Amino acid sequence: MQIGIDLGATKVEYVLLDNNNKELERERTSTPKNFPDTILLIIQIIKNLEKKYKNKFVIGICHPGNLDSSTGVIKNAHNSDWLNNRNLIRELKKKIKNDVFSENDANCFSLSEALDGAARHYNSVFGIILGTGCGGGLVINKKIVSGANGLGGEWSLNQMPIKEISSNIKKSDNFDFSQRIEGYLSGKSIEKNFYNIFKTKLSAKEIFNQYRNKNNNAVKFINSYKEYLSRALVIIVSTIDPDAIVFGGGVSNEIDFLDELKSLTSEYLNEKNLKTVFLKPIYGDASGVRGAALLGRQNLI
Repeated sequence: MQIGIDLGATKVEYVLLDNNNKELERERTSTPKNFPDTILLIIQIIKNLEKKYKNKFVIGICHPGNLDSSTGVIKNAHNSDWLNNRNLIRELKKKIKNDVFSENDANCFSLSEALDGAARHYNSVFGIILGTGCGGGLVINKKIVSGANGLGGEWSLNQMPIKEISSNIKKSDNFDFSQRIEGYLSGKSIEKNFYNIFKTKLSAKEIFNQYRNKNNNAVKFINSYKEYLSRALVIIVSTIDPDAIVFGGGVSNEIDFLDELKSLTSEYLNEKNLKTVFLKPIYGDASGVRGAALLGRQNLI
């Protein structure tokens, strides 16, 4: 049995899987907004489960941001900045003797869906998280590809391919966060960009609801969103060319136009018979925490 813990920006979710991947426990609680309380919560979860089941477990943790493989330090956790420049595993190992492994949350999502989820029949799988933030993970032959810098799959750090680069502007100004893929596709960006255009404050969920109800502003906005997302998908397909792309996260839950996205992506690529399969996840919002648990299992093989 393995424990998986998902350190989200607003919630911490944990799951206990048996050796057949069946969930024995799954709970959520609010996310502590500082590092010491995060450590205390993780230890409390582990101790409570071990007391209940009278067993010692392997622990897998998924978190925002990337993991520097040489130092074990978390970086680029934009929505959970209390994790940045922290060695999560080292701090936990000061207090517990369990085997503990950690990975980026999108990588764990991708692993879950590649192992026994929607993409289980495919060798190369790219998992996309469209939620409060935006990220991605790459799994090849059922193994996470983190890369030399821990940036494997982090396609959302690329600039959205729409802006002309001017030689008269500093490179740092051209390469700003608002023009990155995440600045167009994440839930936060959807809300901010909609407000900037229409001066109406709505949640991403409300914007998608209005789109489905044929509200003119929402239809115009989401149609543009489809174009942006398709342009961003071109980067994935033309660089990695995965067998399957799995769409996860709260924003992805609102997307009911995957066929249209595939058609637009195919058009931008000038690839009439695009073989890449676009999928919704089997395990939905639970995929990340399941992947964290499976991460612990894989690392002990």
